[in-house]
Amino acid sequence: MTEAIRVFTTGGTIDKLYFDENSEFEIGEPQVGGLLREAEVQVPFTIEALMRKDSLHVTDDDRALIRARVEAAEETRILITHGTDTMADTARALAGIPGKIIVLTGALHPARFRHSDAEFNVGMALAAVQVCAPGVWVAINGRVFDGLRVRKDRAANRFEPT
Repeated sequence: MTEAIRVFTTGGTIDKLYFDENSEFEIGEPQVGGLLREAEVQVPFTIEALMRKDSLHVTDDDRALIRARVEAAEETRILITHGTDTMADTARALAGIPGKIIVLTGALHPARFRHSDAEFNVGMALAAVQVCAPGVWVAINGRVFDGLRVRKDRAANRFEPT
């Protein structure tokens, strides 16, 4: 039997709803469940929404909550959807949790958009959480990074190793 995966959602662009051309938005319902079901994923998973925040508004207290929920999870394979701007900060806050494979992912464009990287990134993260060694990882846009040695280059709108 395949080991179950715990998915935690925190918000971010992957779940954003835009209302107008001035970039007014709110964080909507988590999209990851729909993406996994539409892909007919055969791996058992459970989704738990922790918050619905743009990652620029994720605080140290929020990161402590994420860490506590990861530590308390029965599952050893953890996938976290997160906004990209502070994803690396949260990855570092999850360092040192023994026996867990933790993969963070998100999207540069909302999952609701026709041209979004969300579906690909979630699929890649789902694969990564099944094959990576214990530790913290960031899986996004065709690459898997050591979560403790990654940063987002905001000017280039991409992730790179540090």
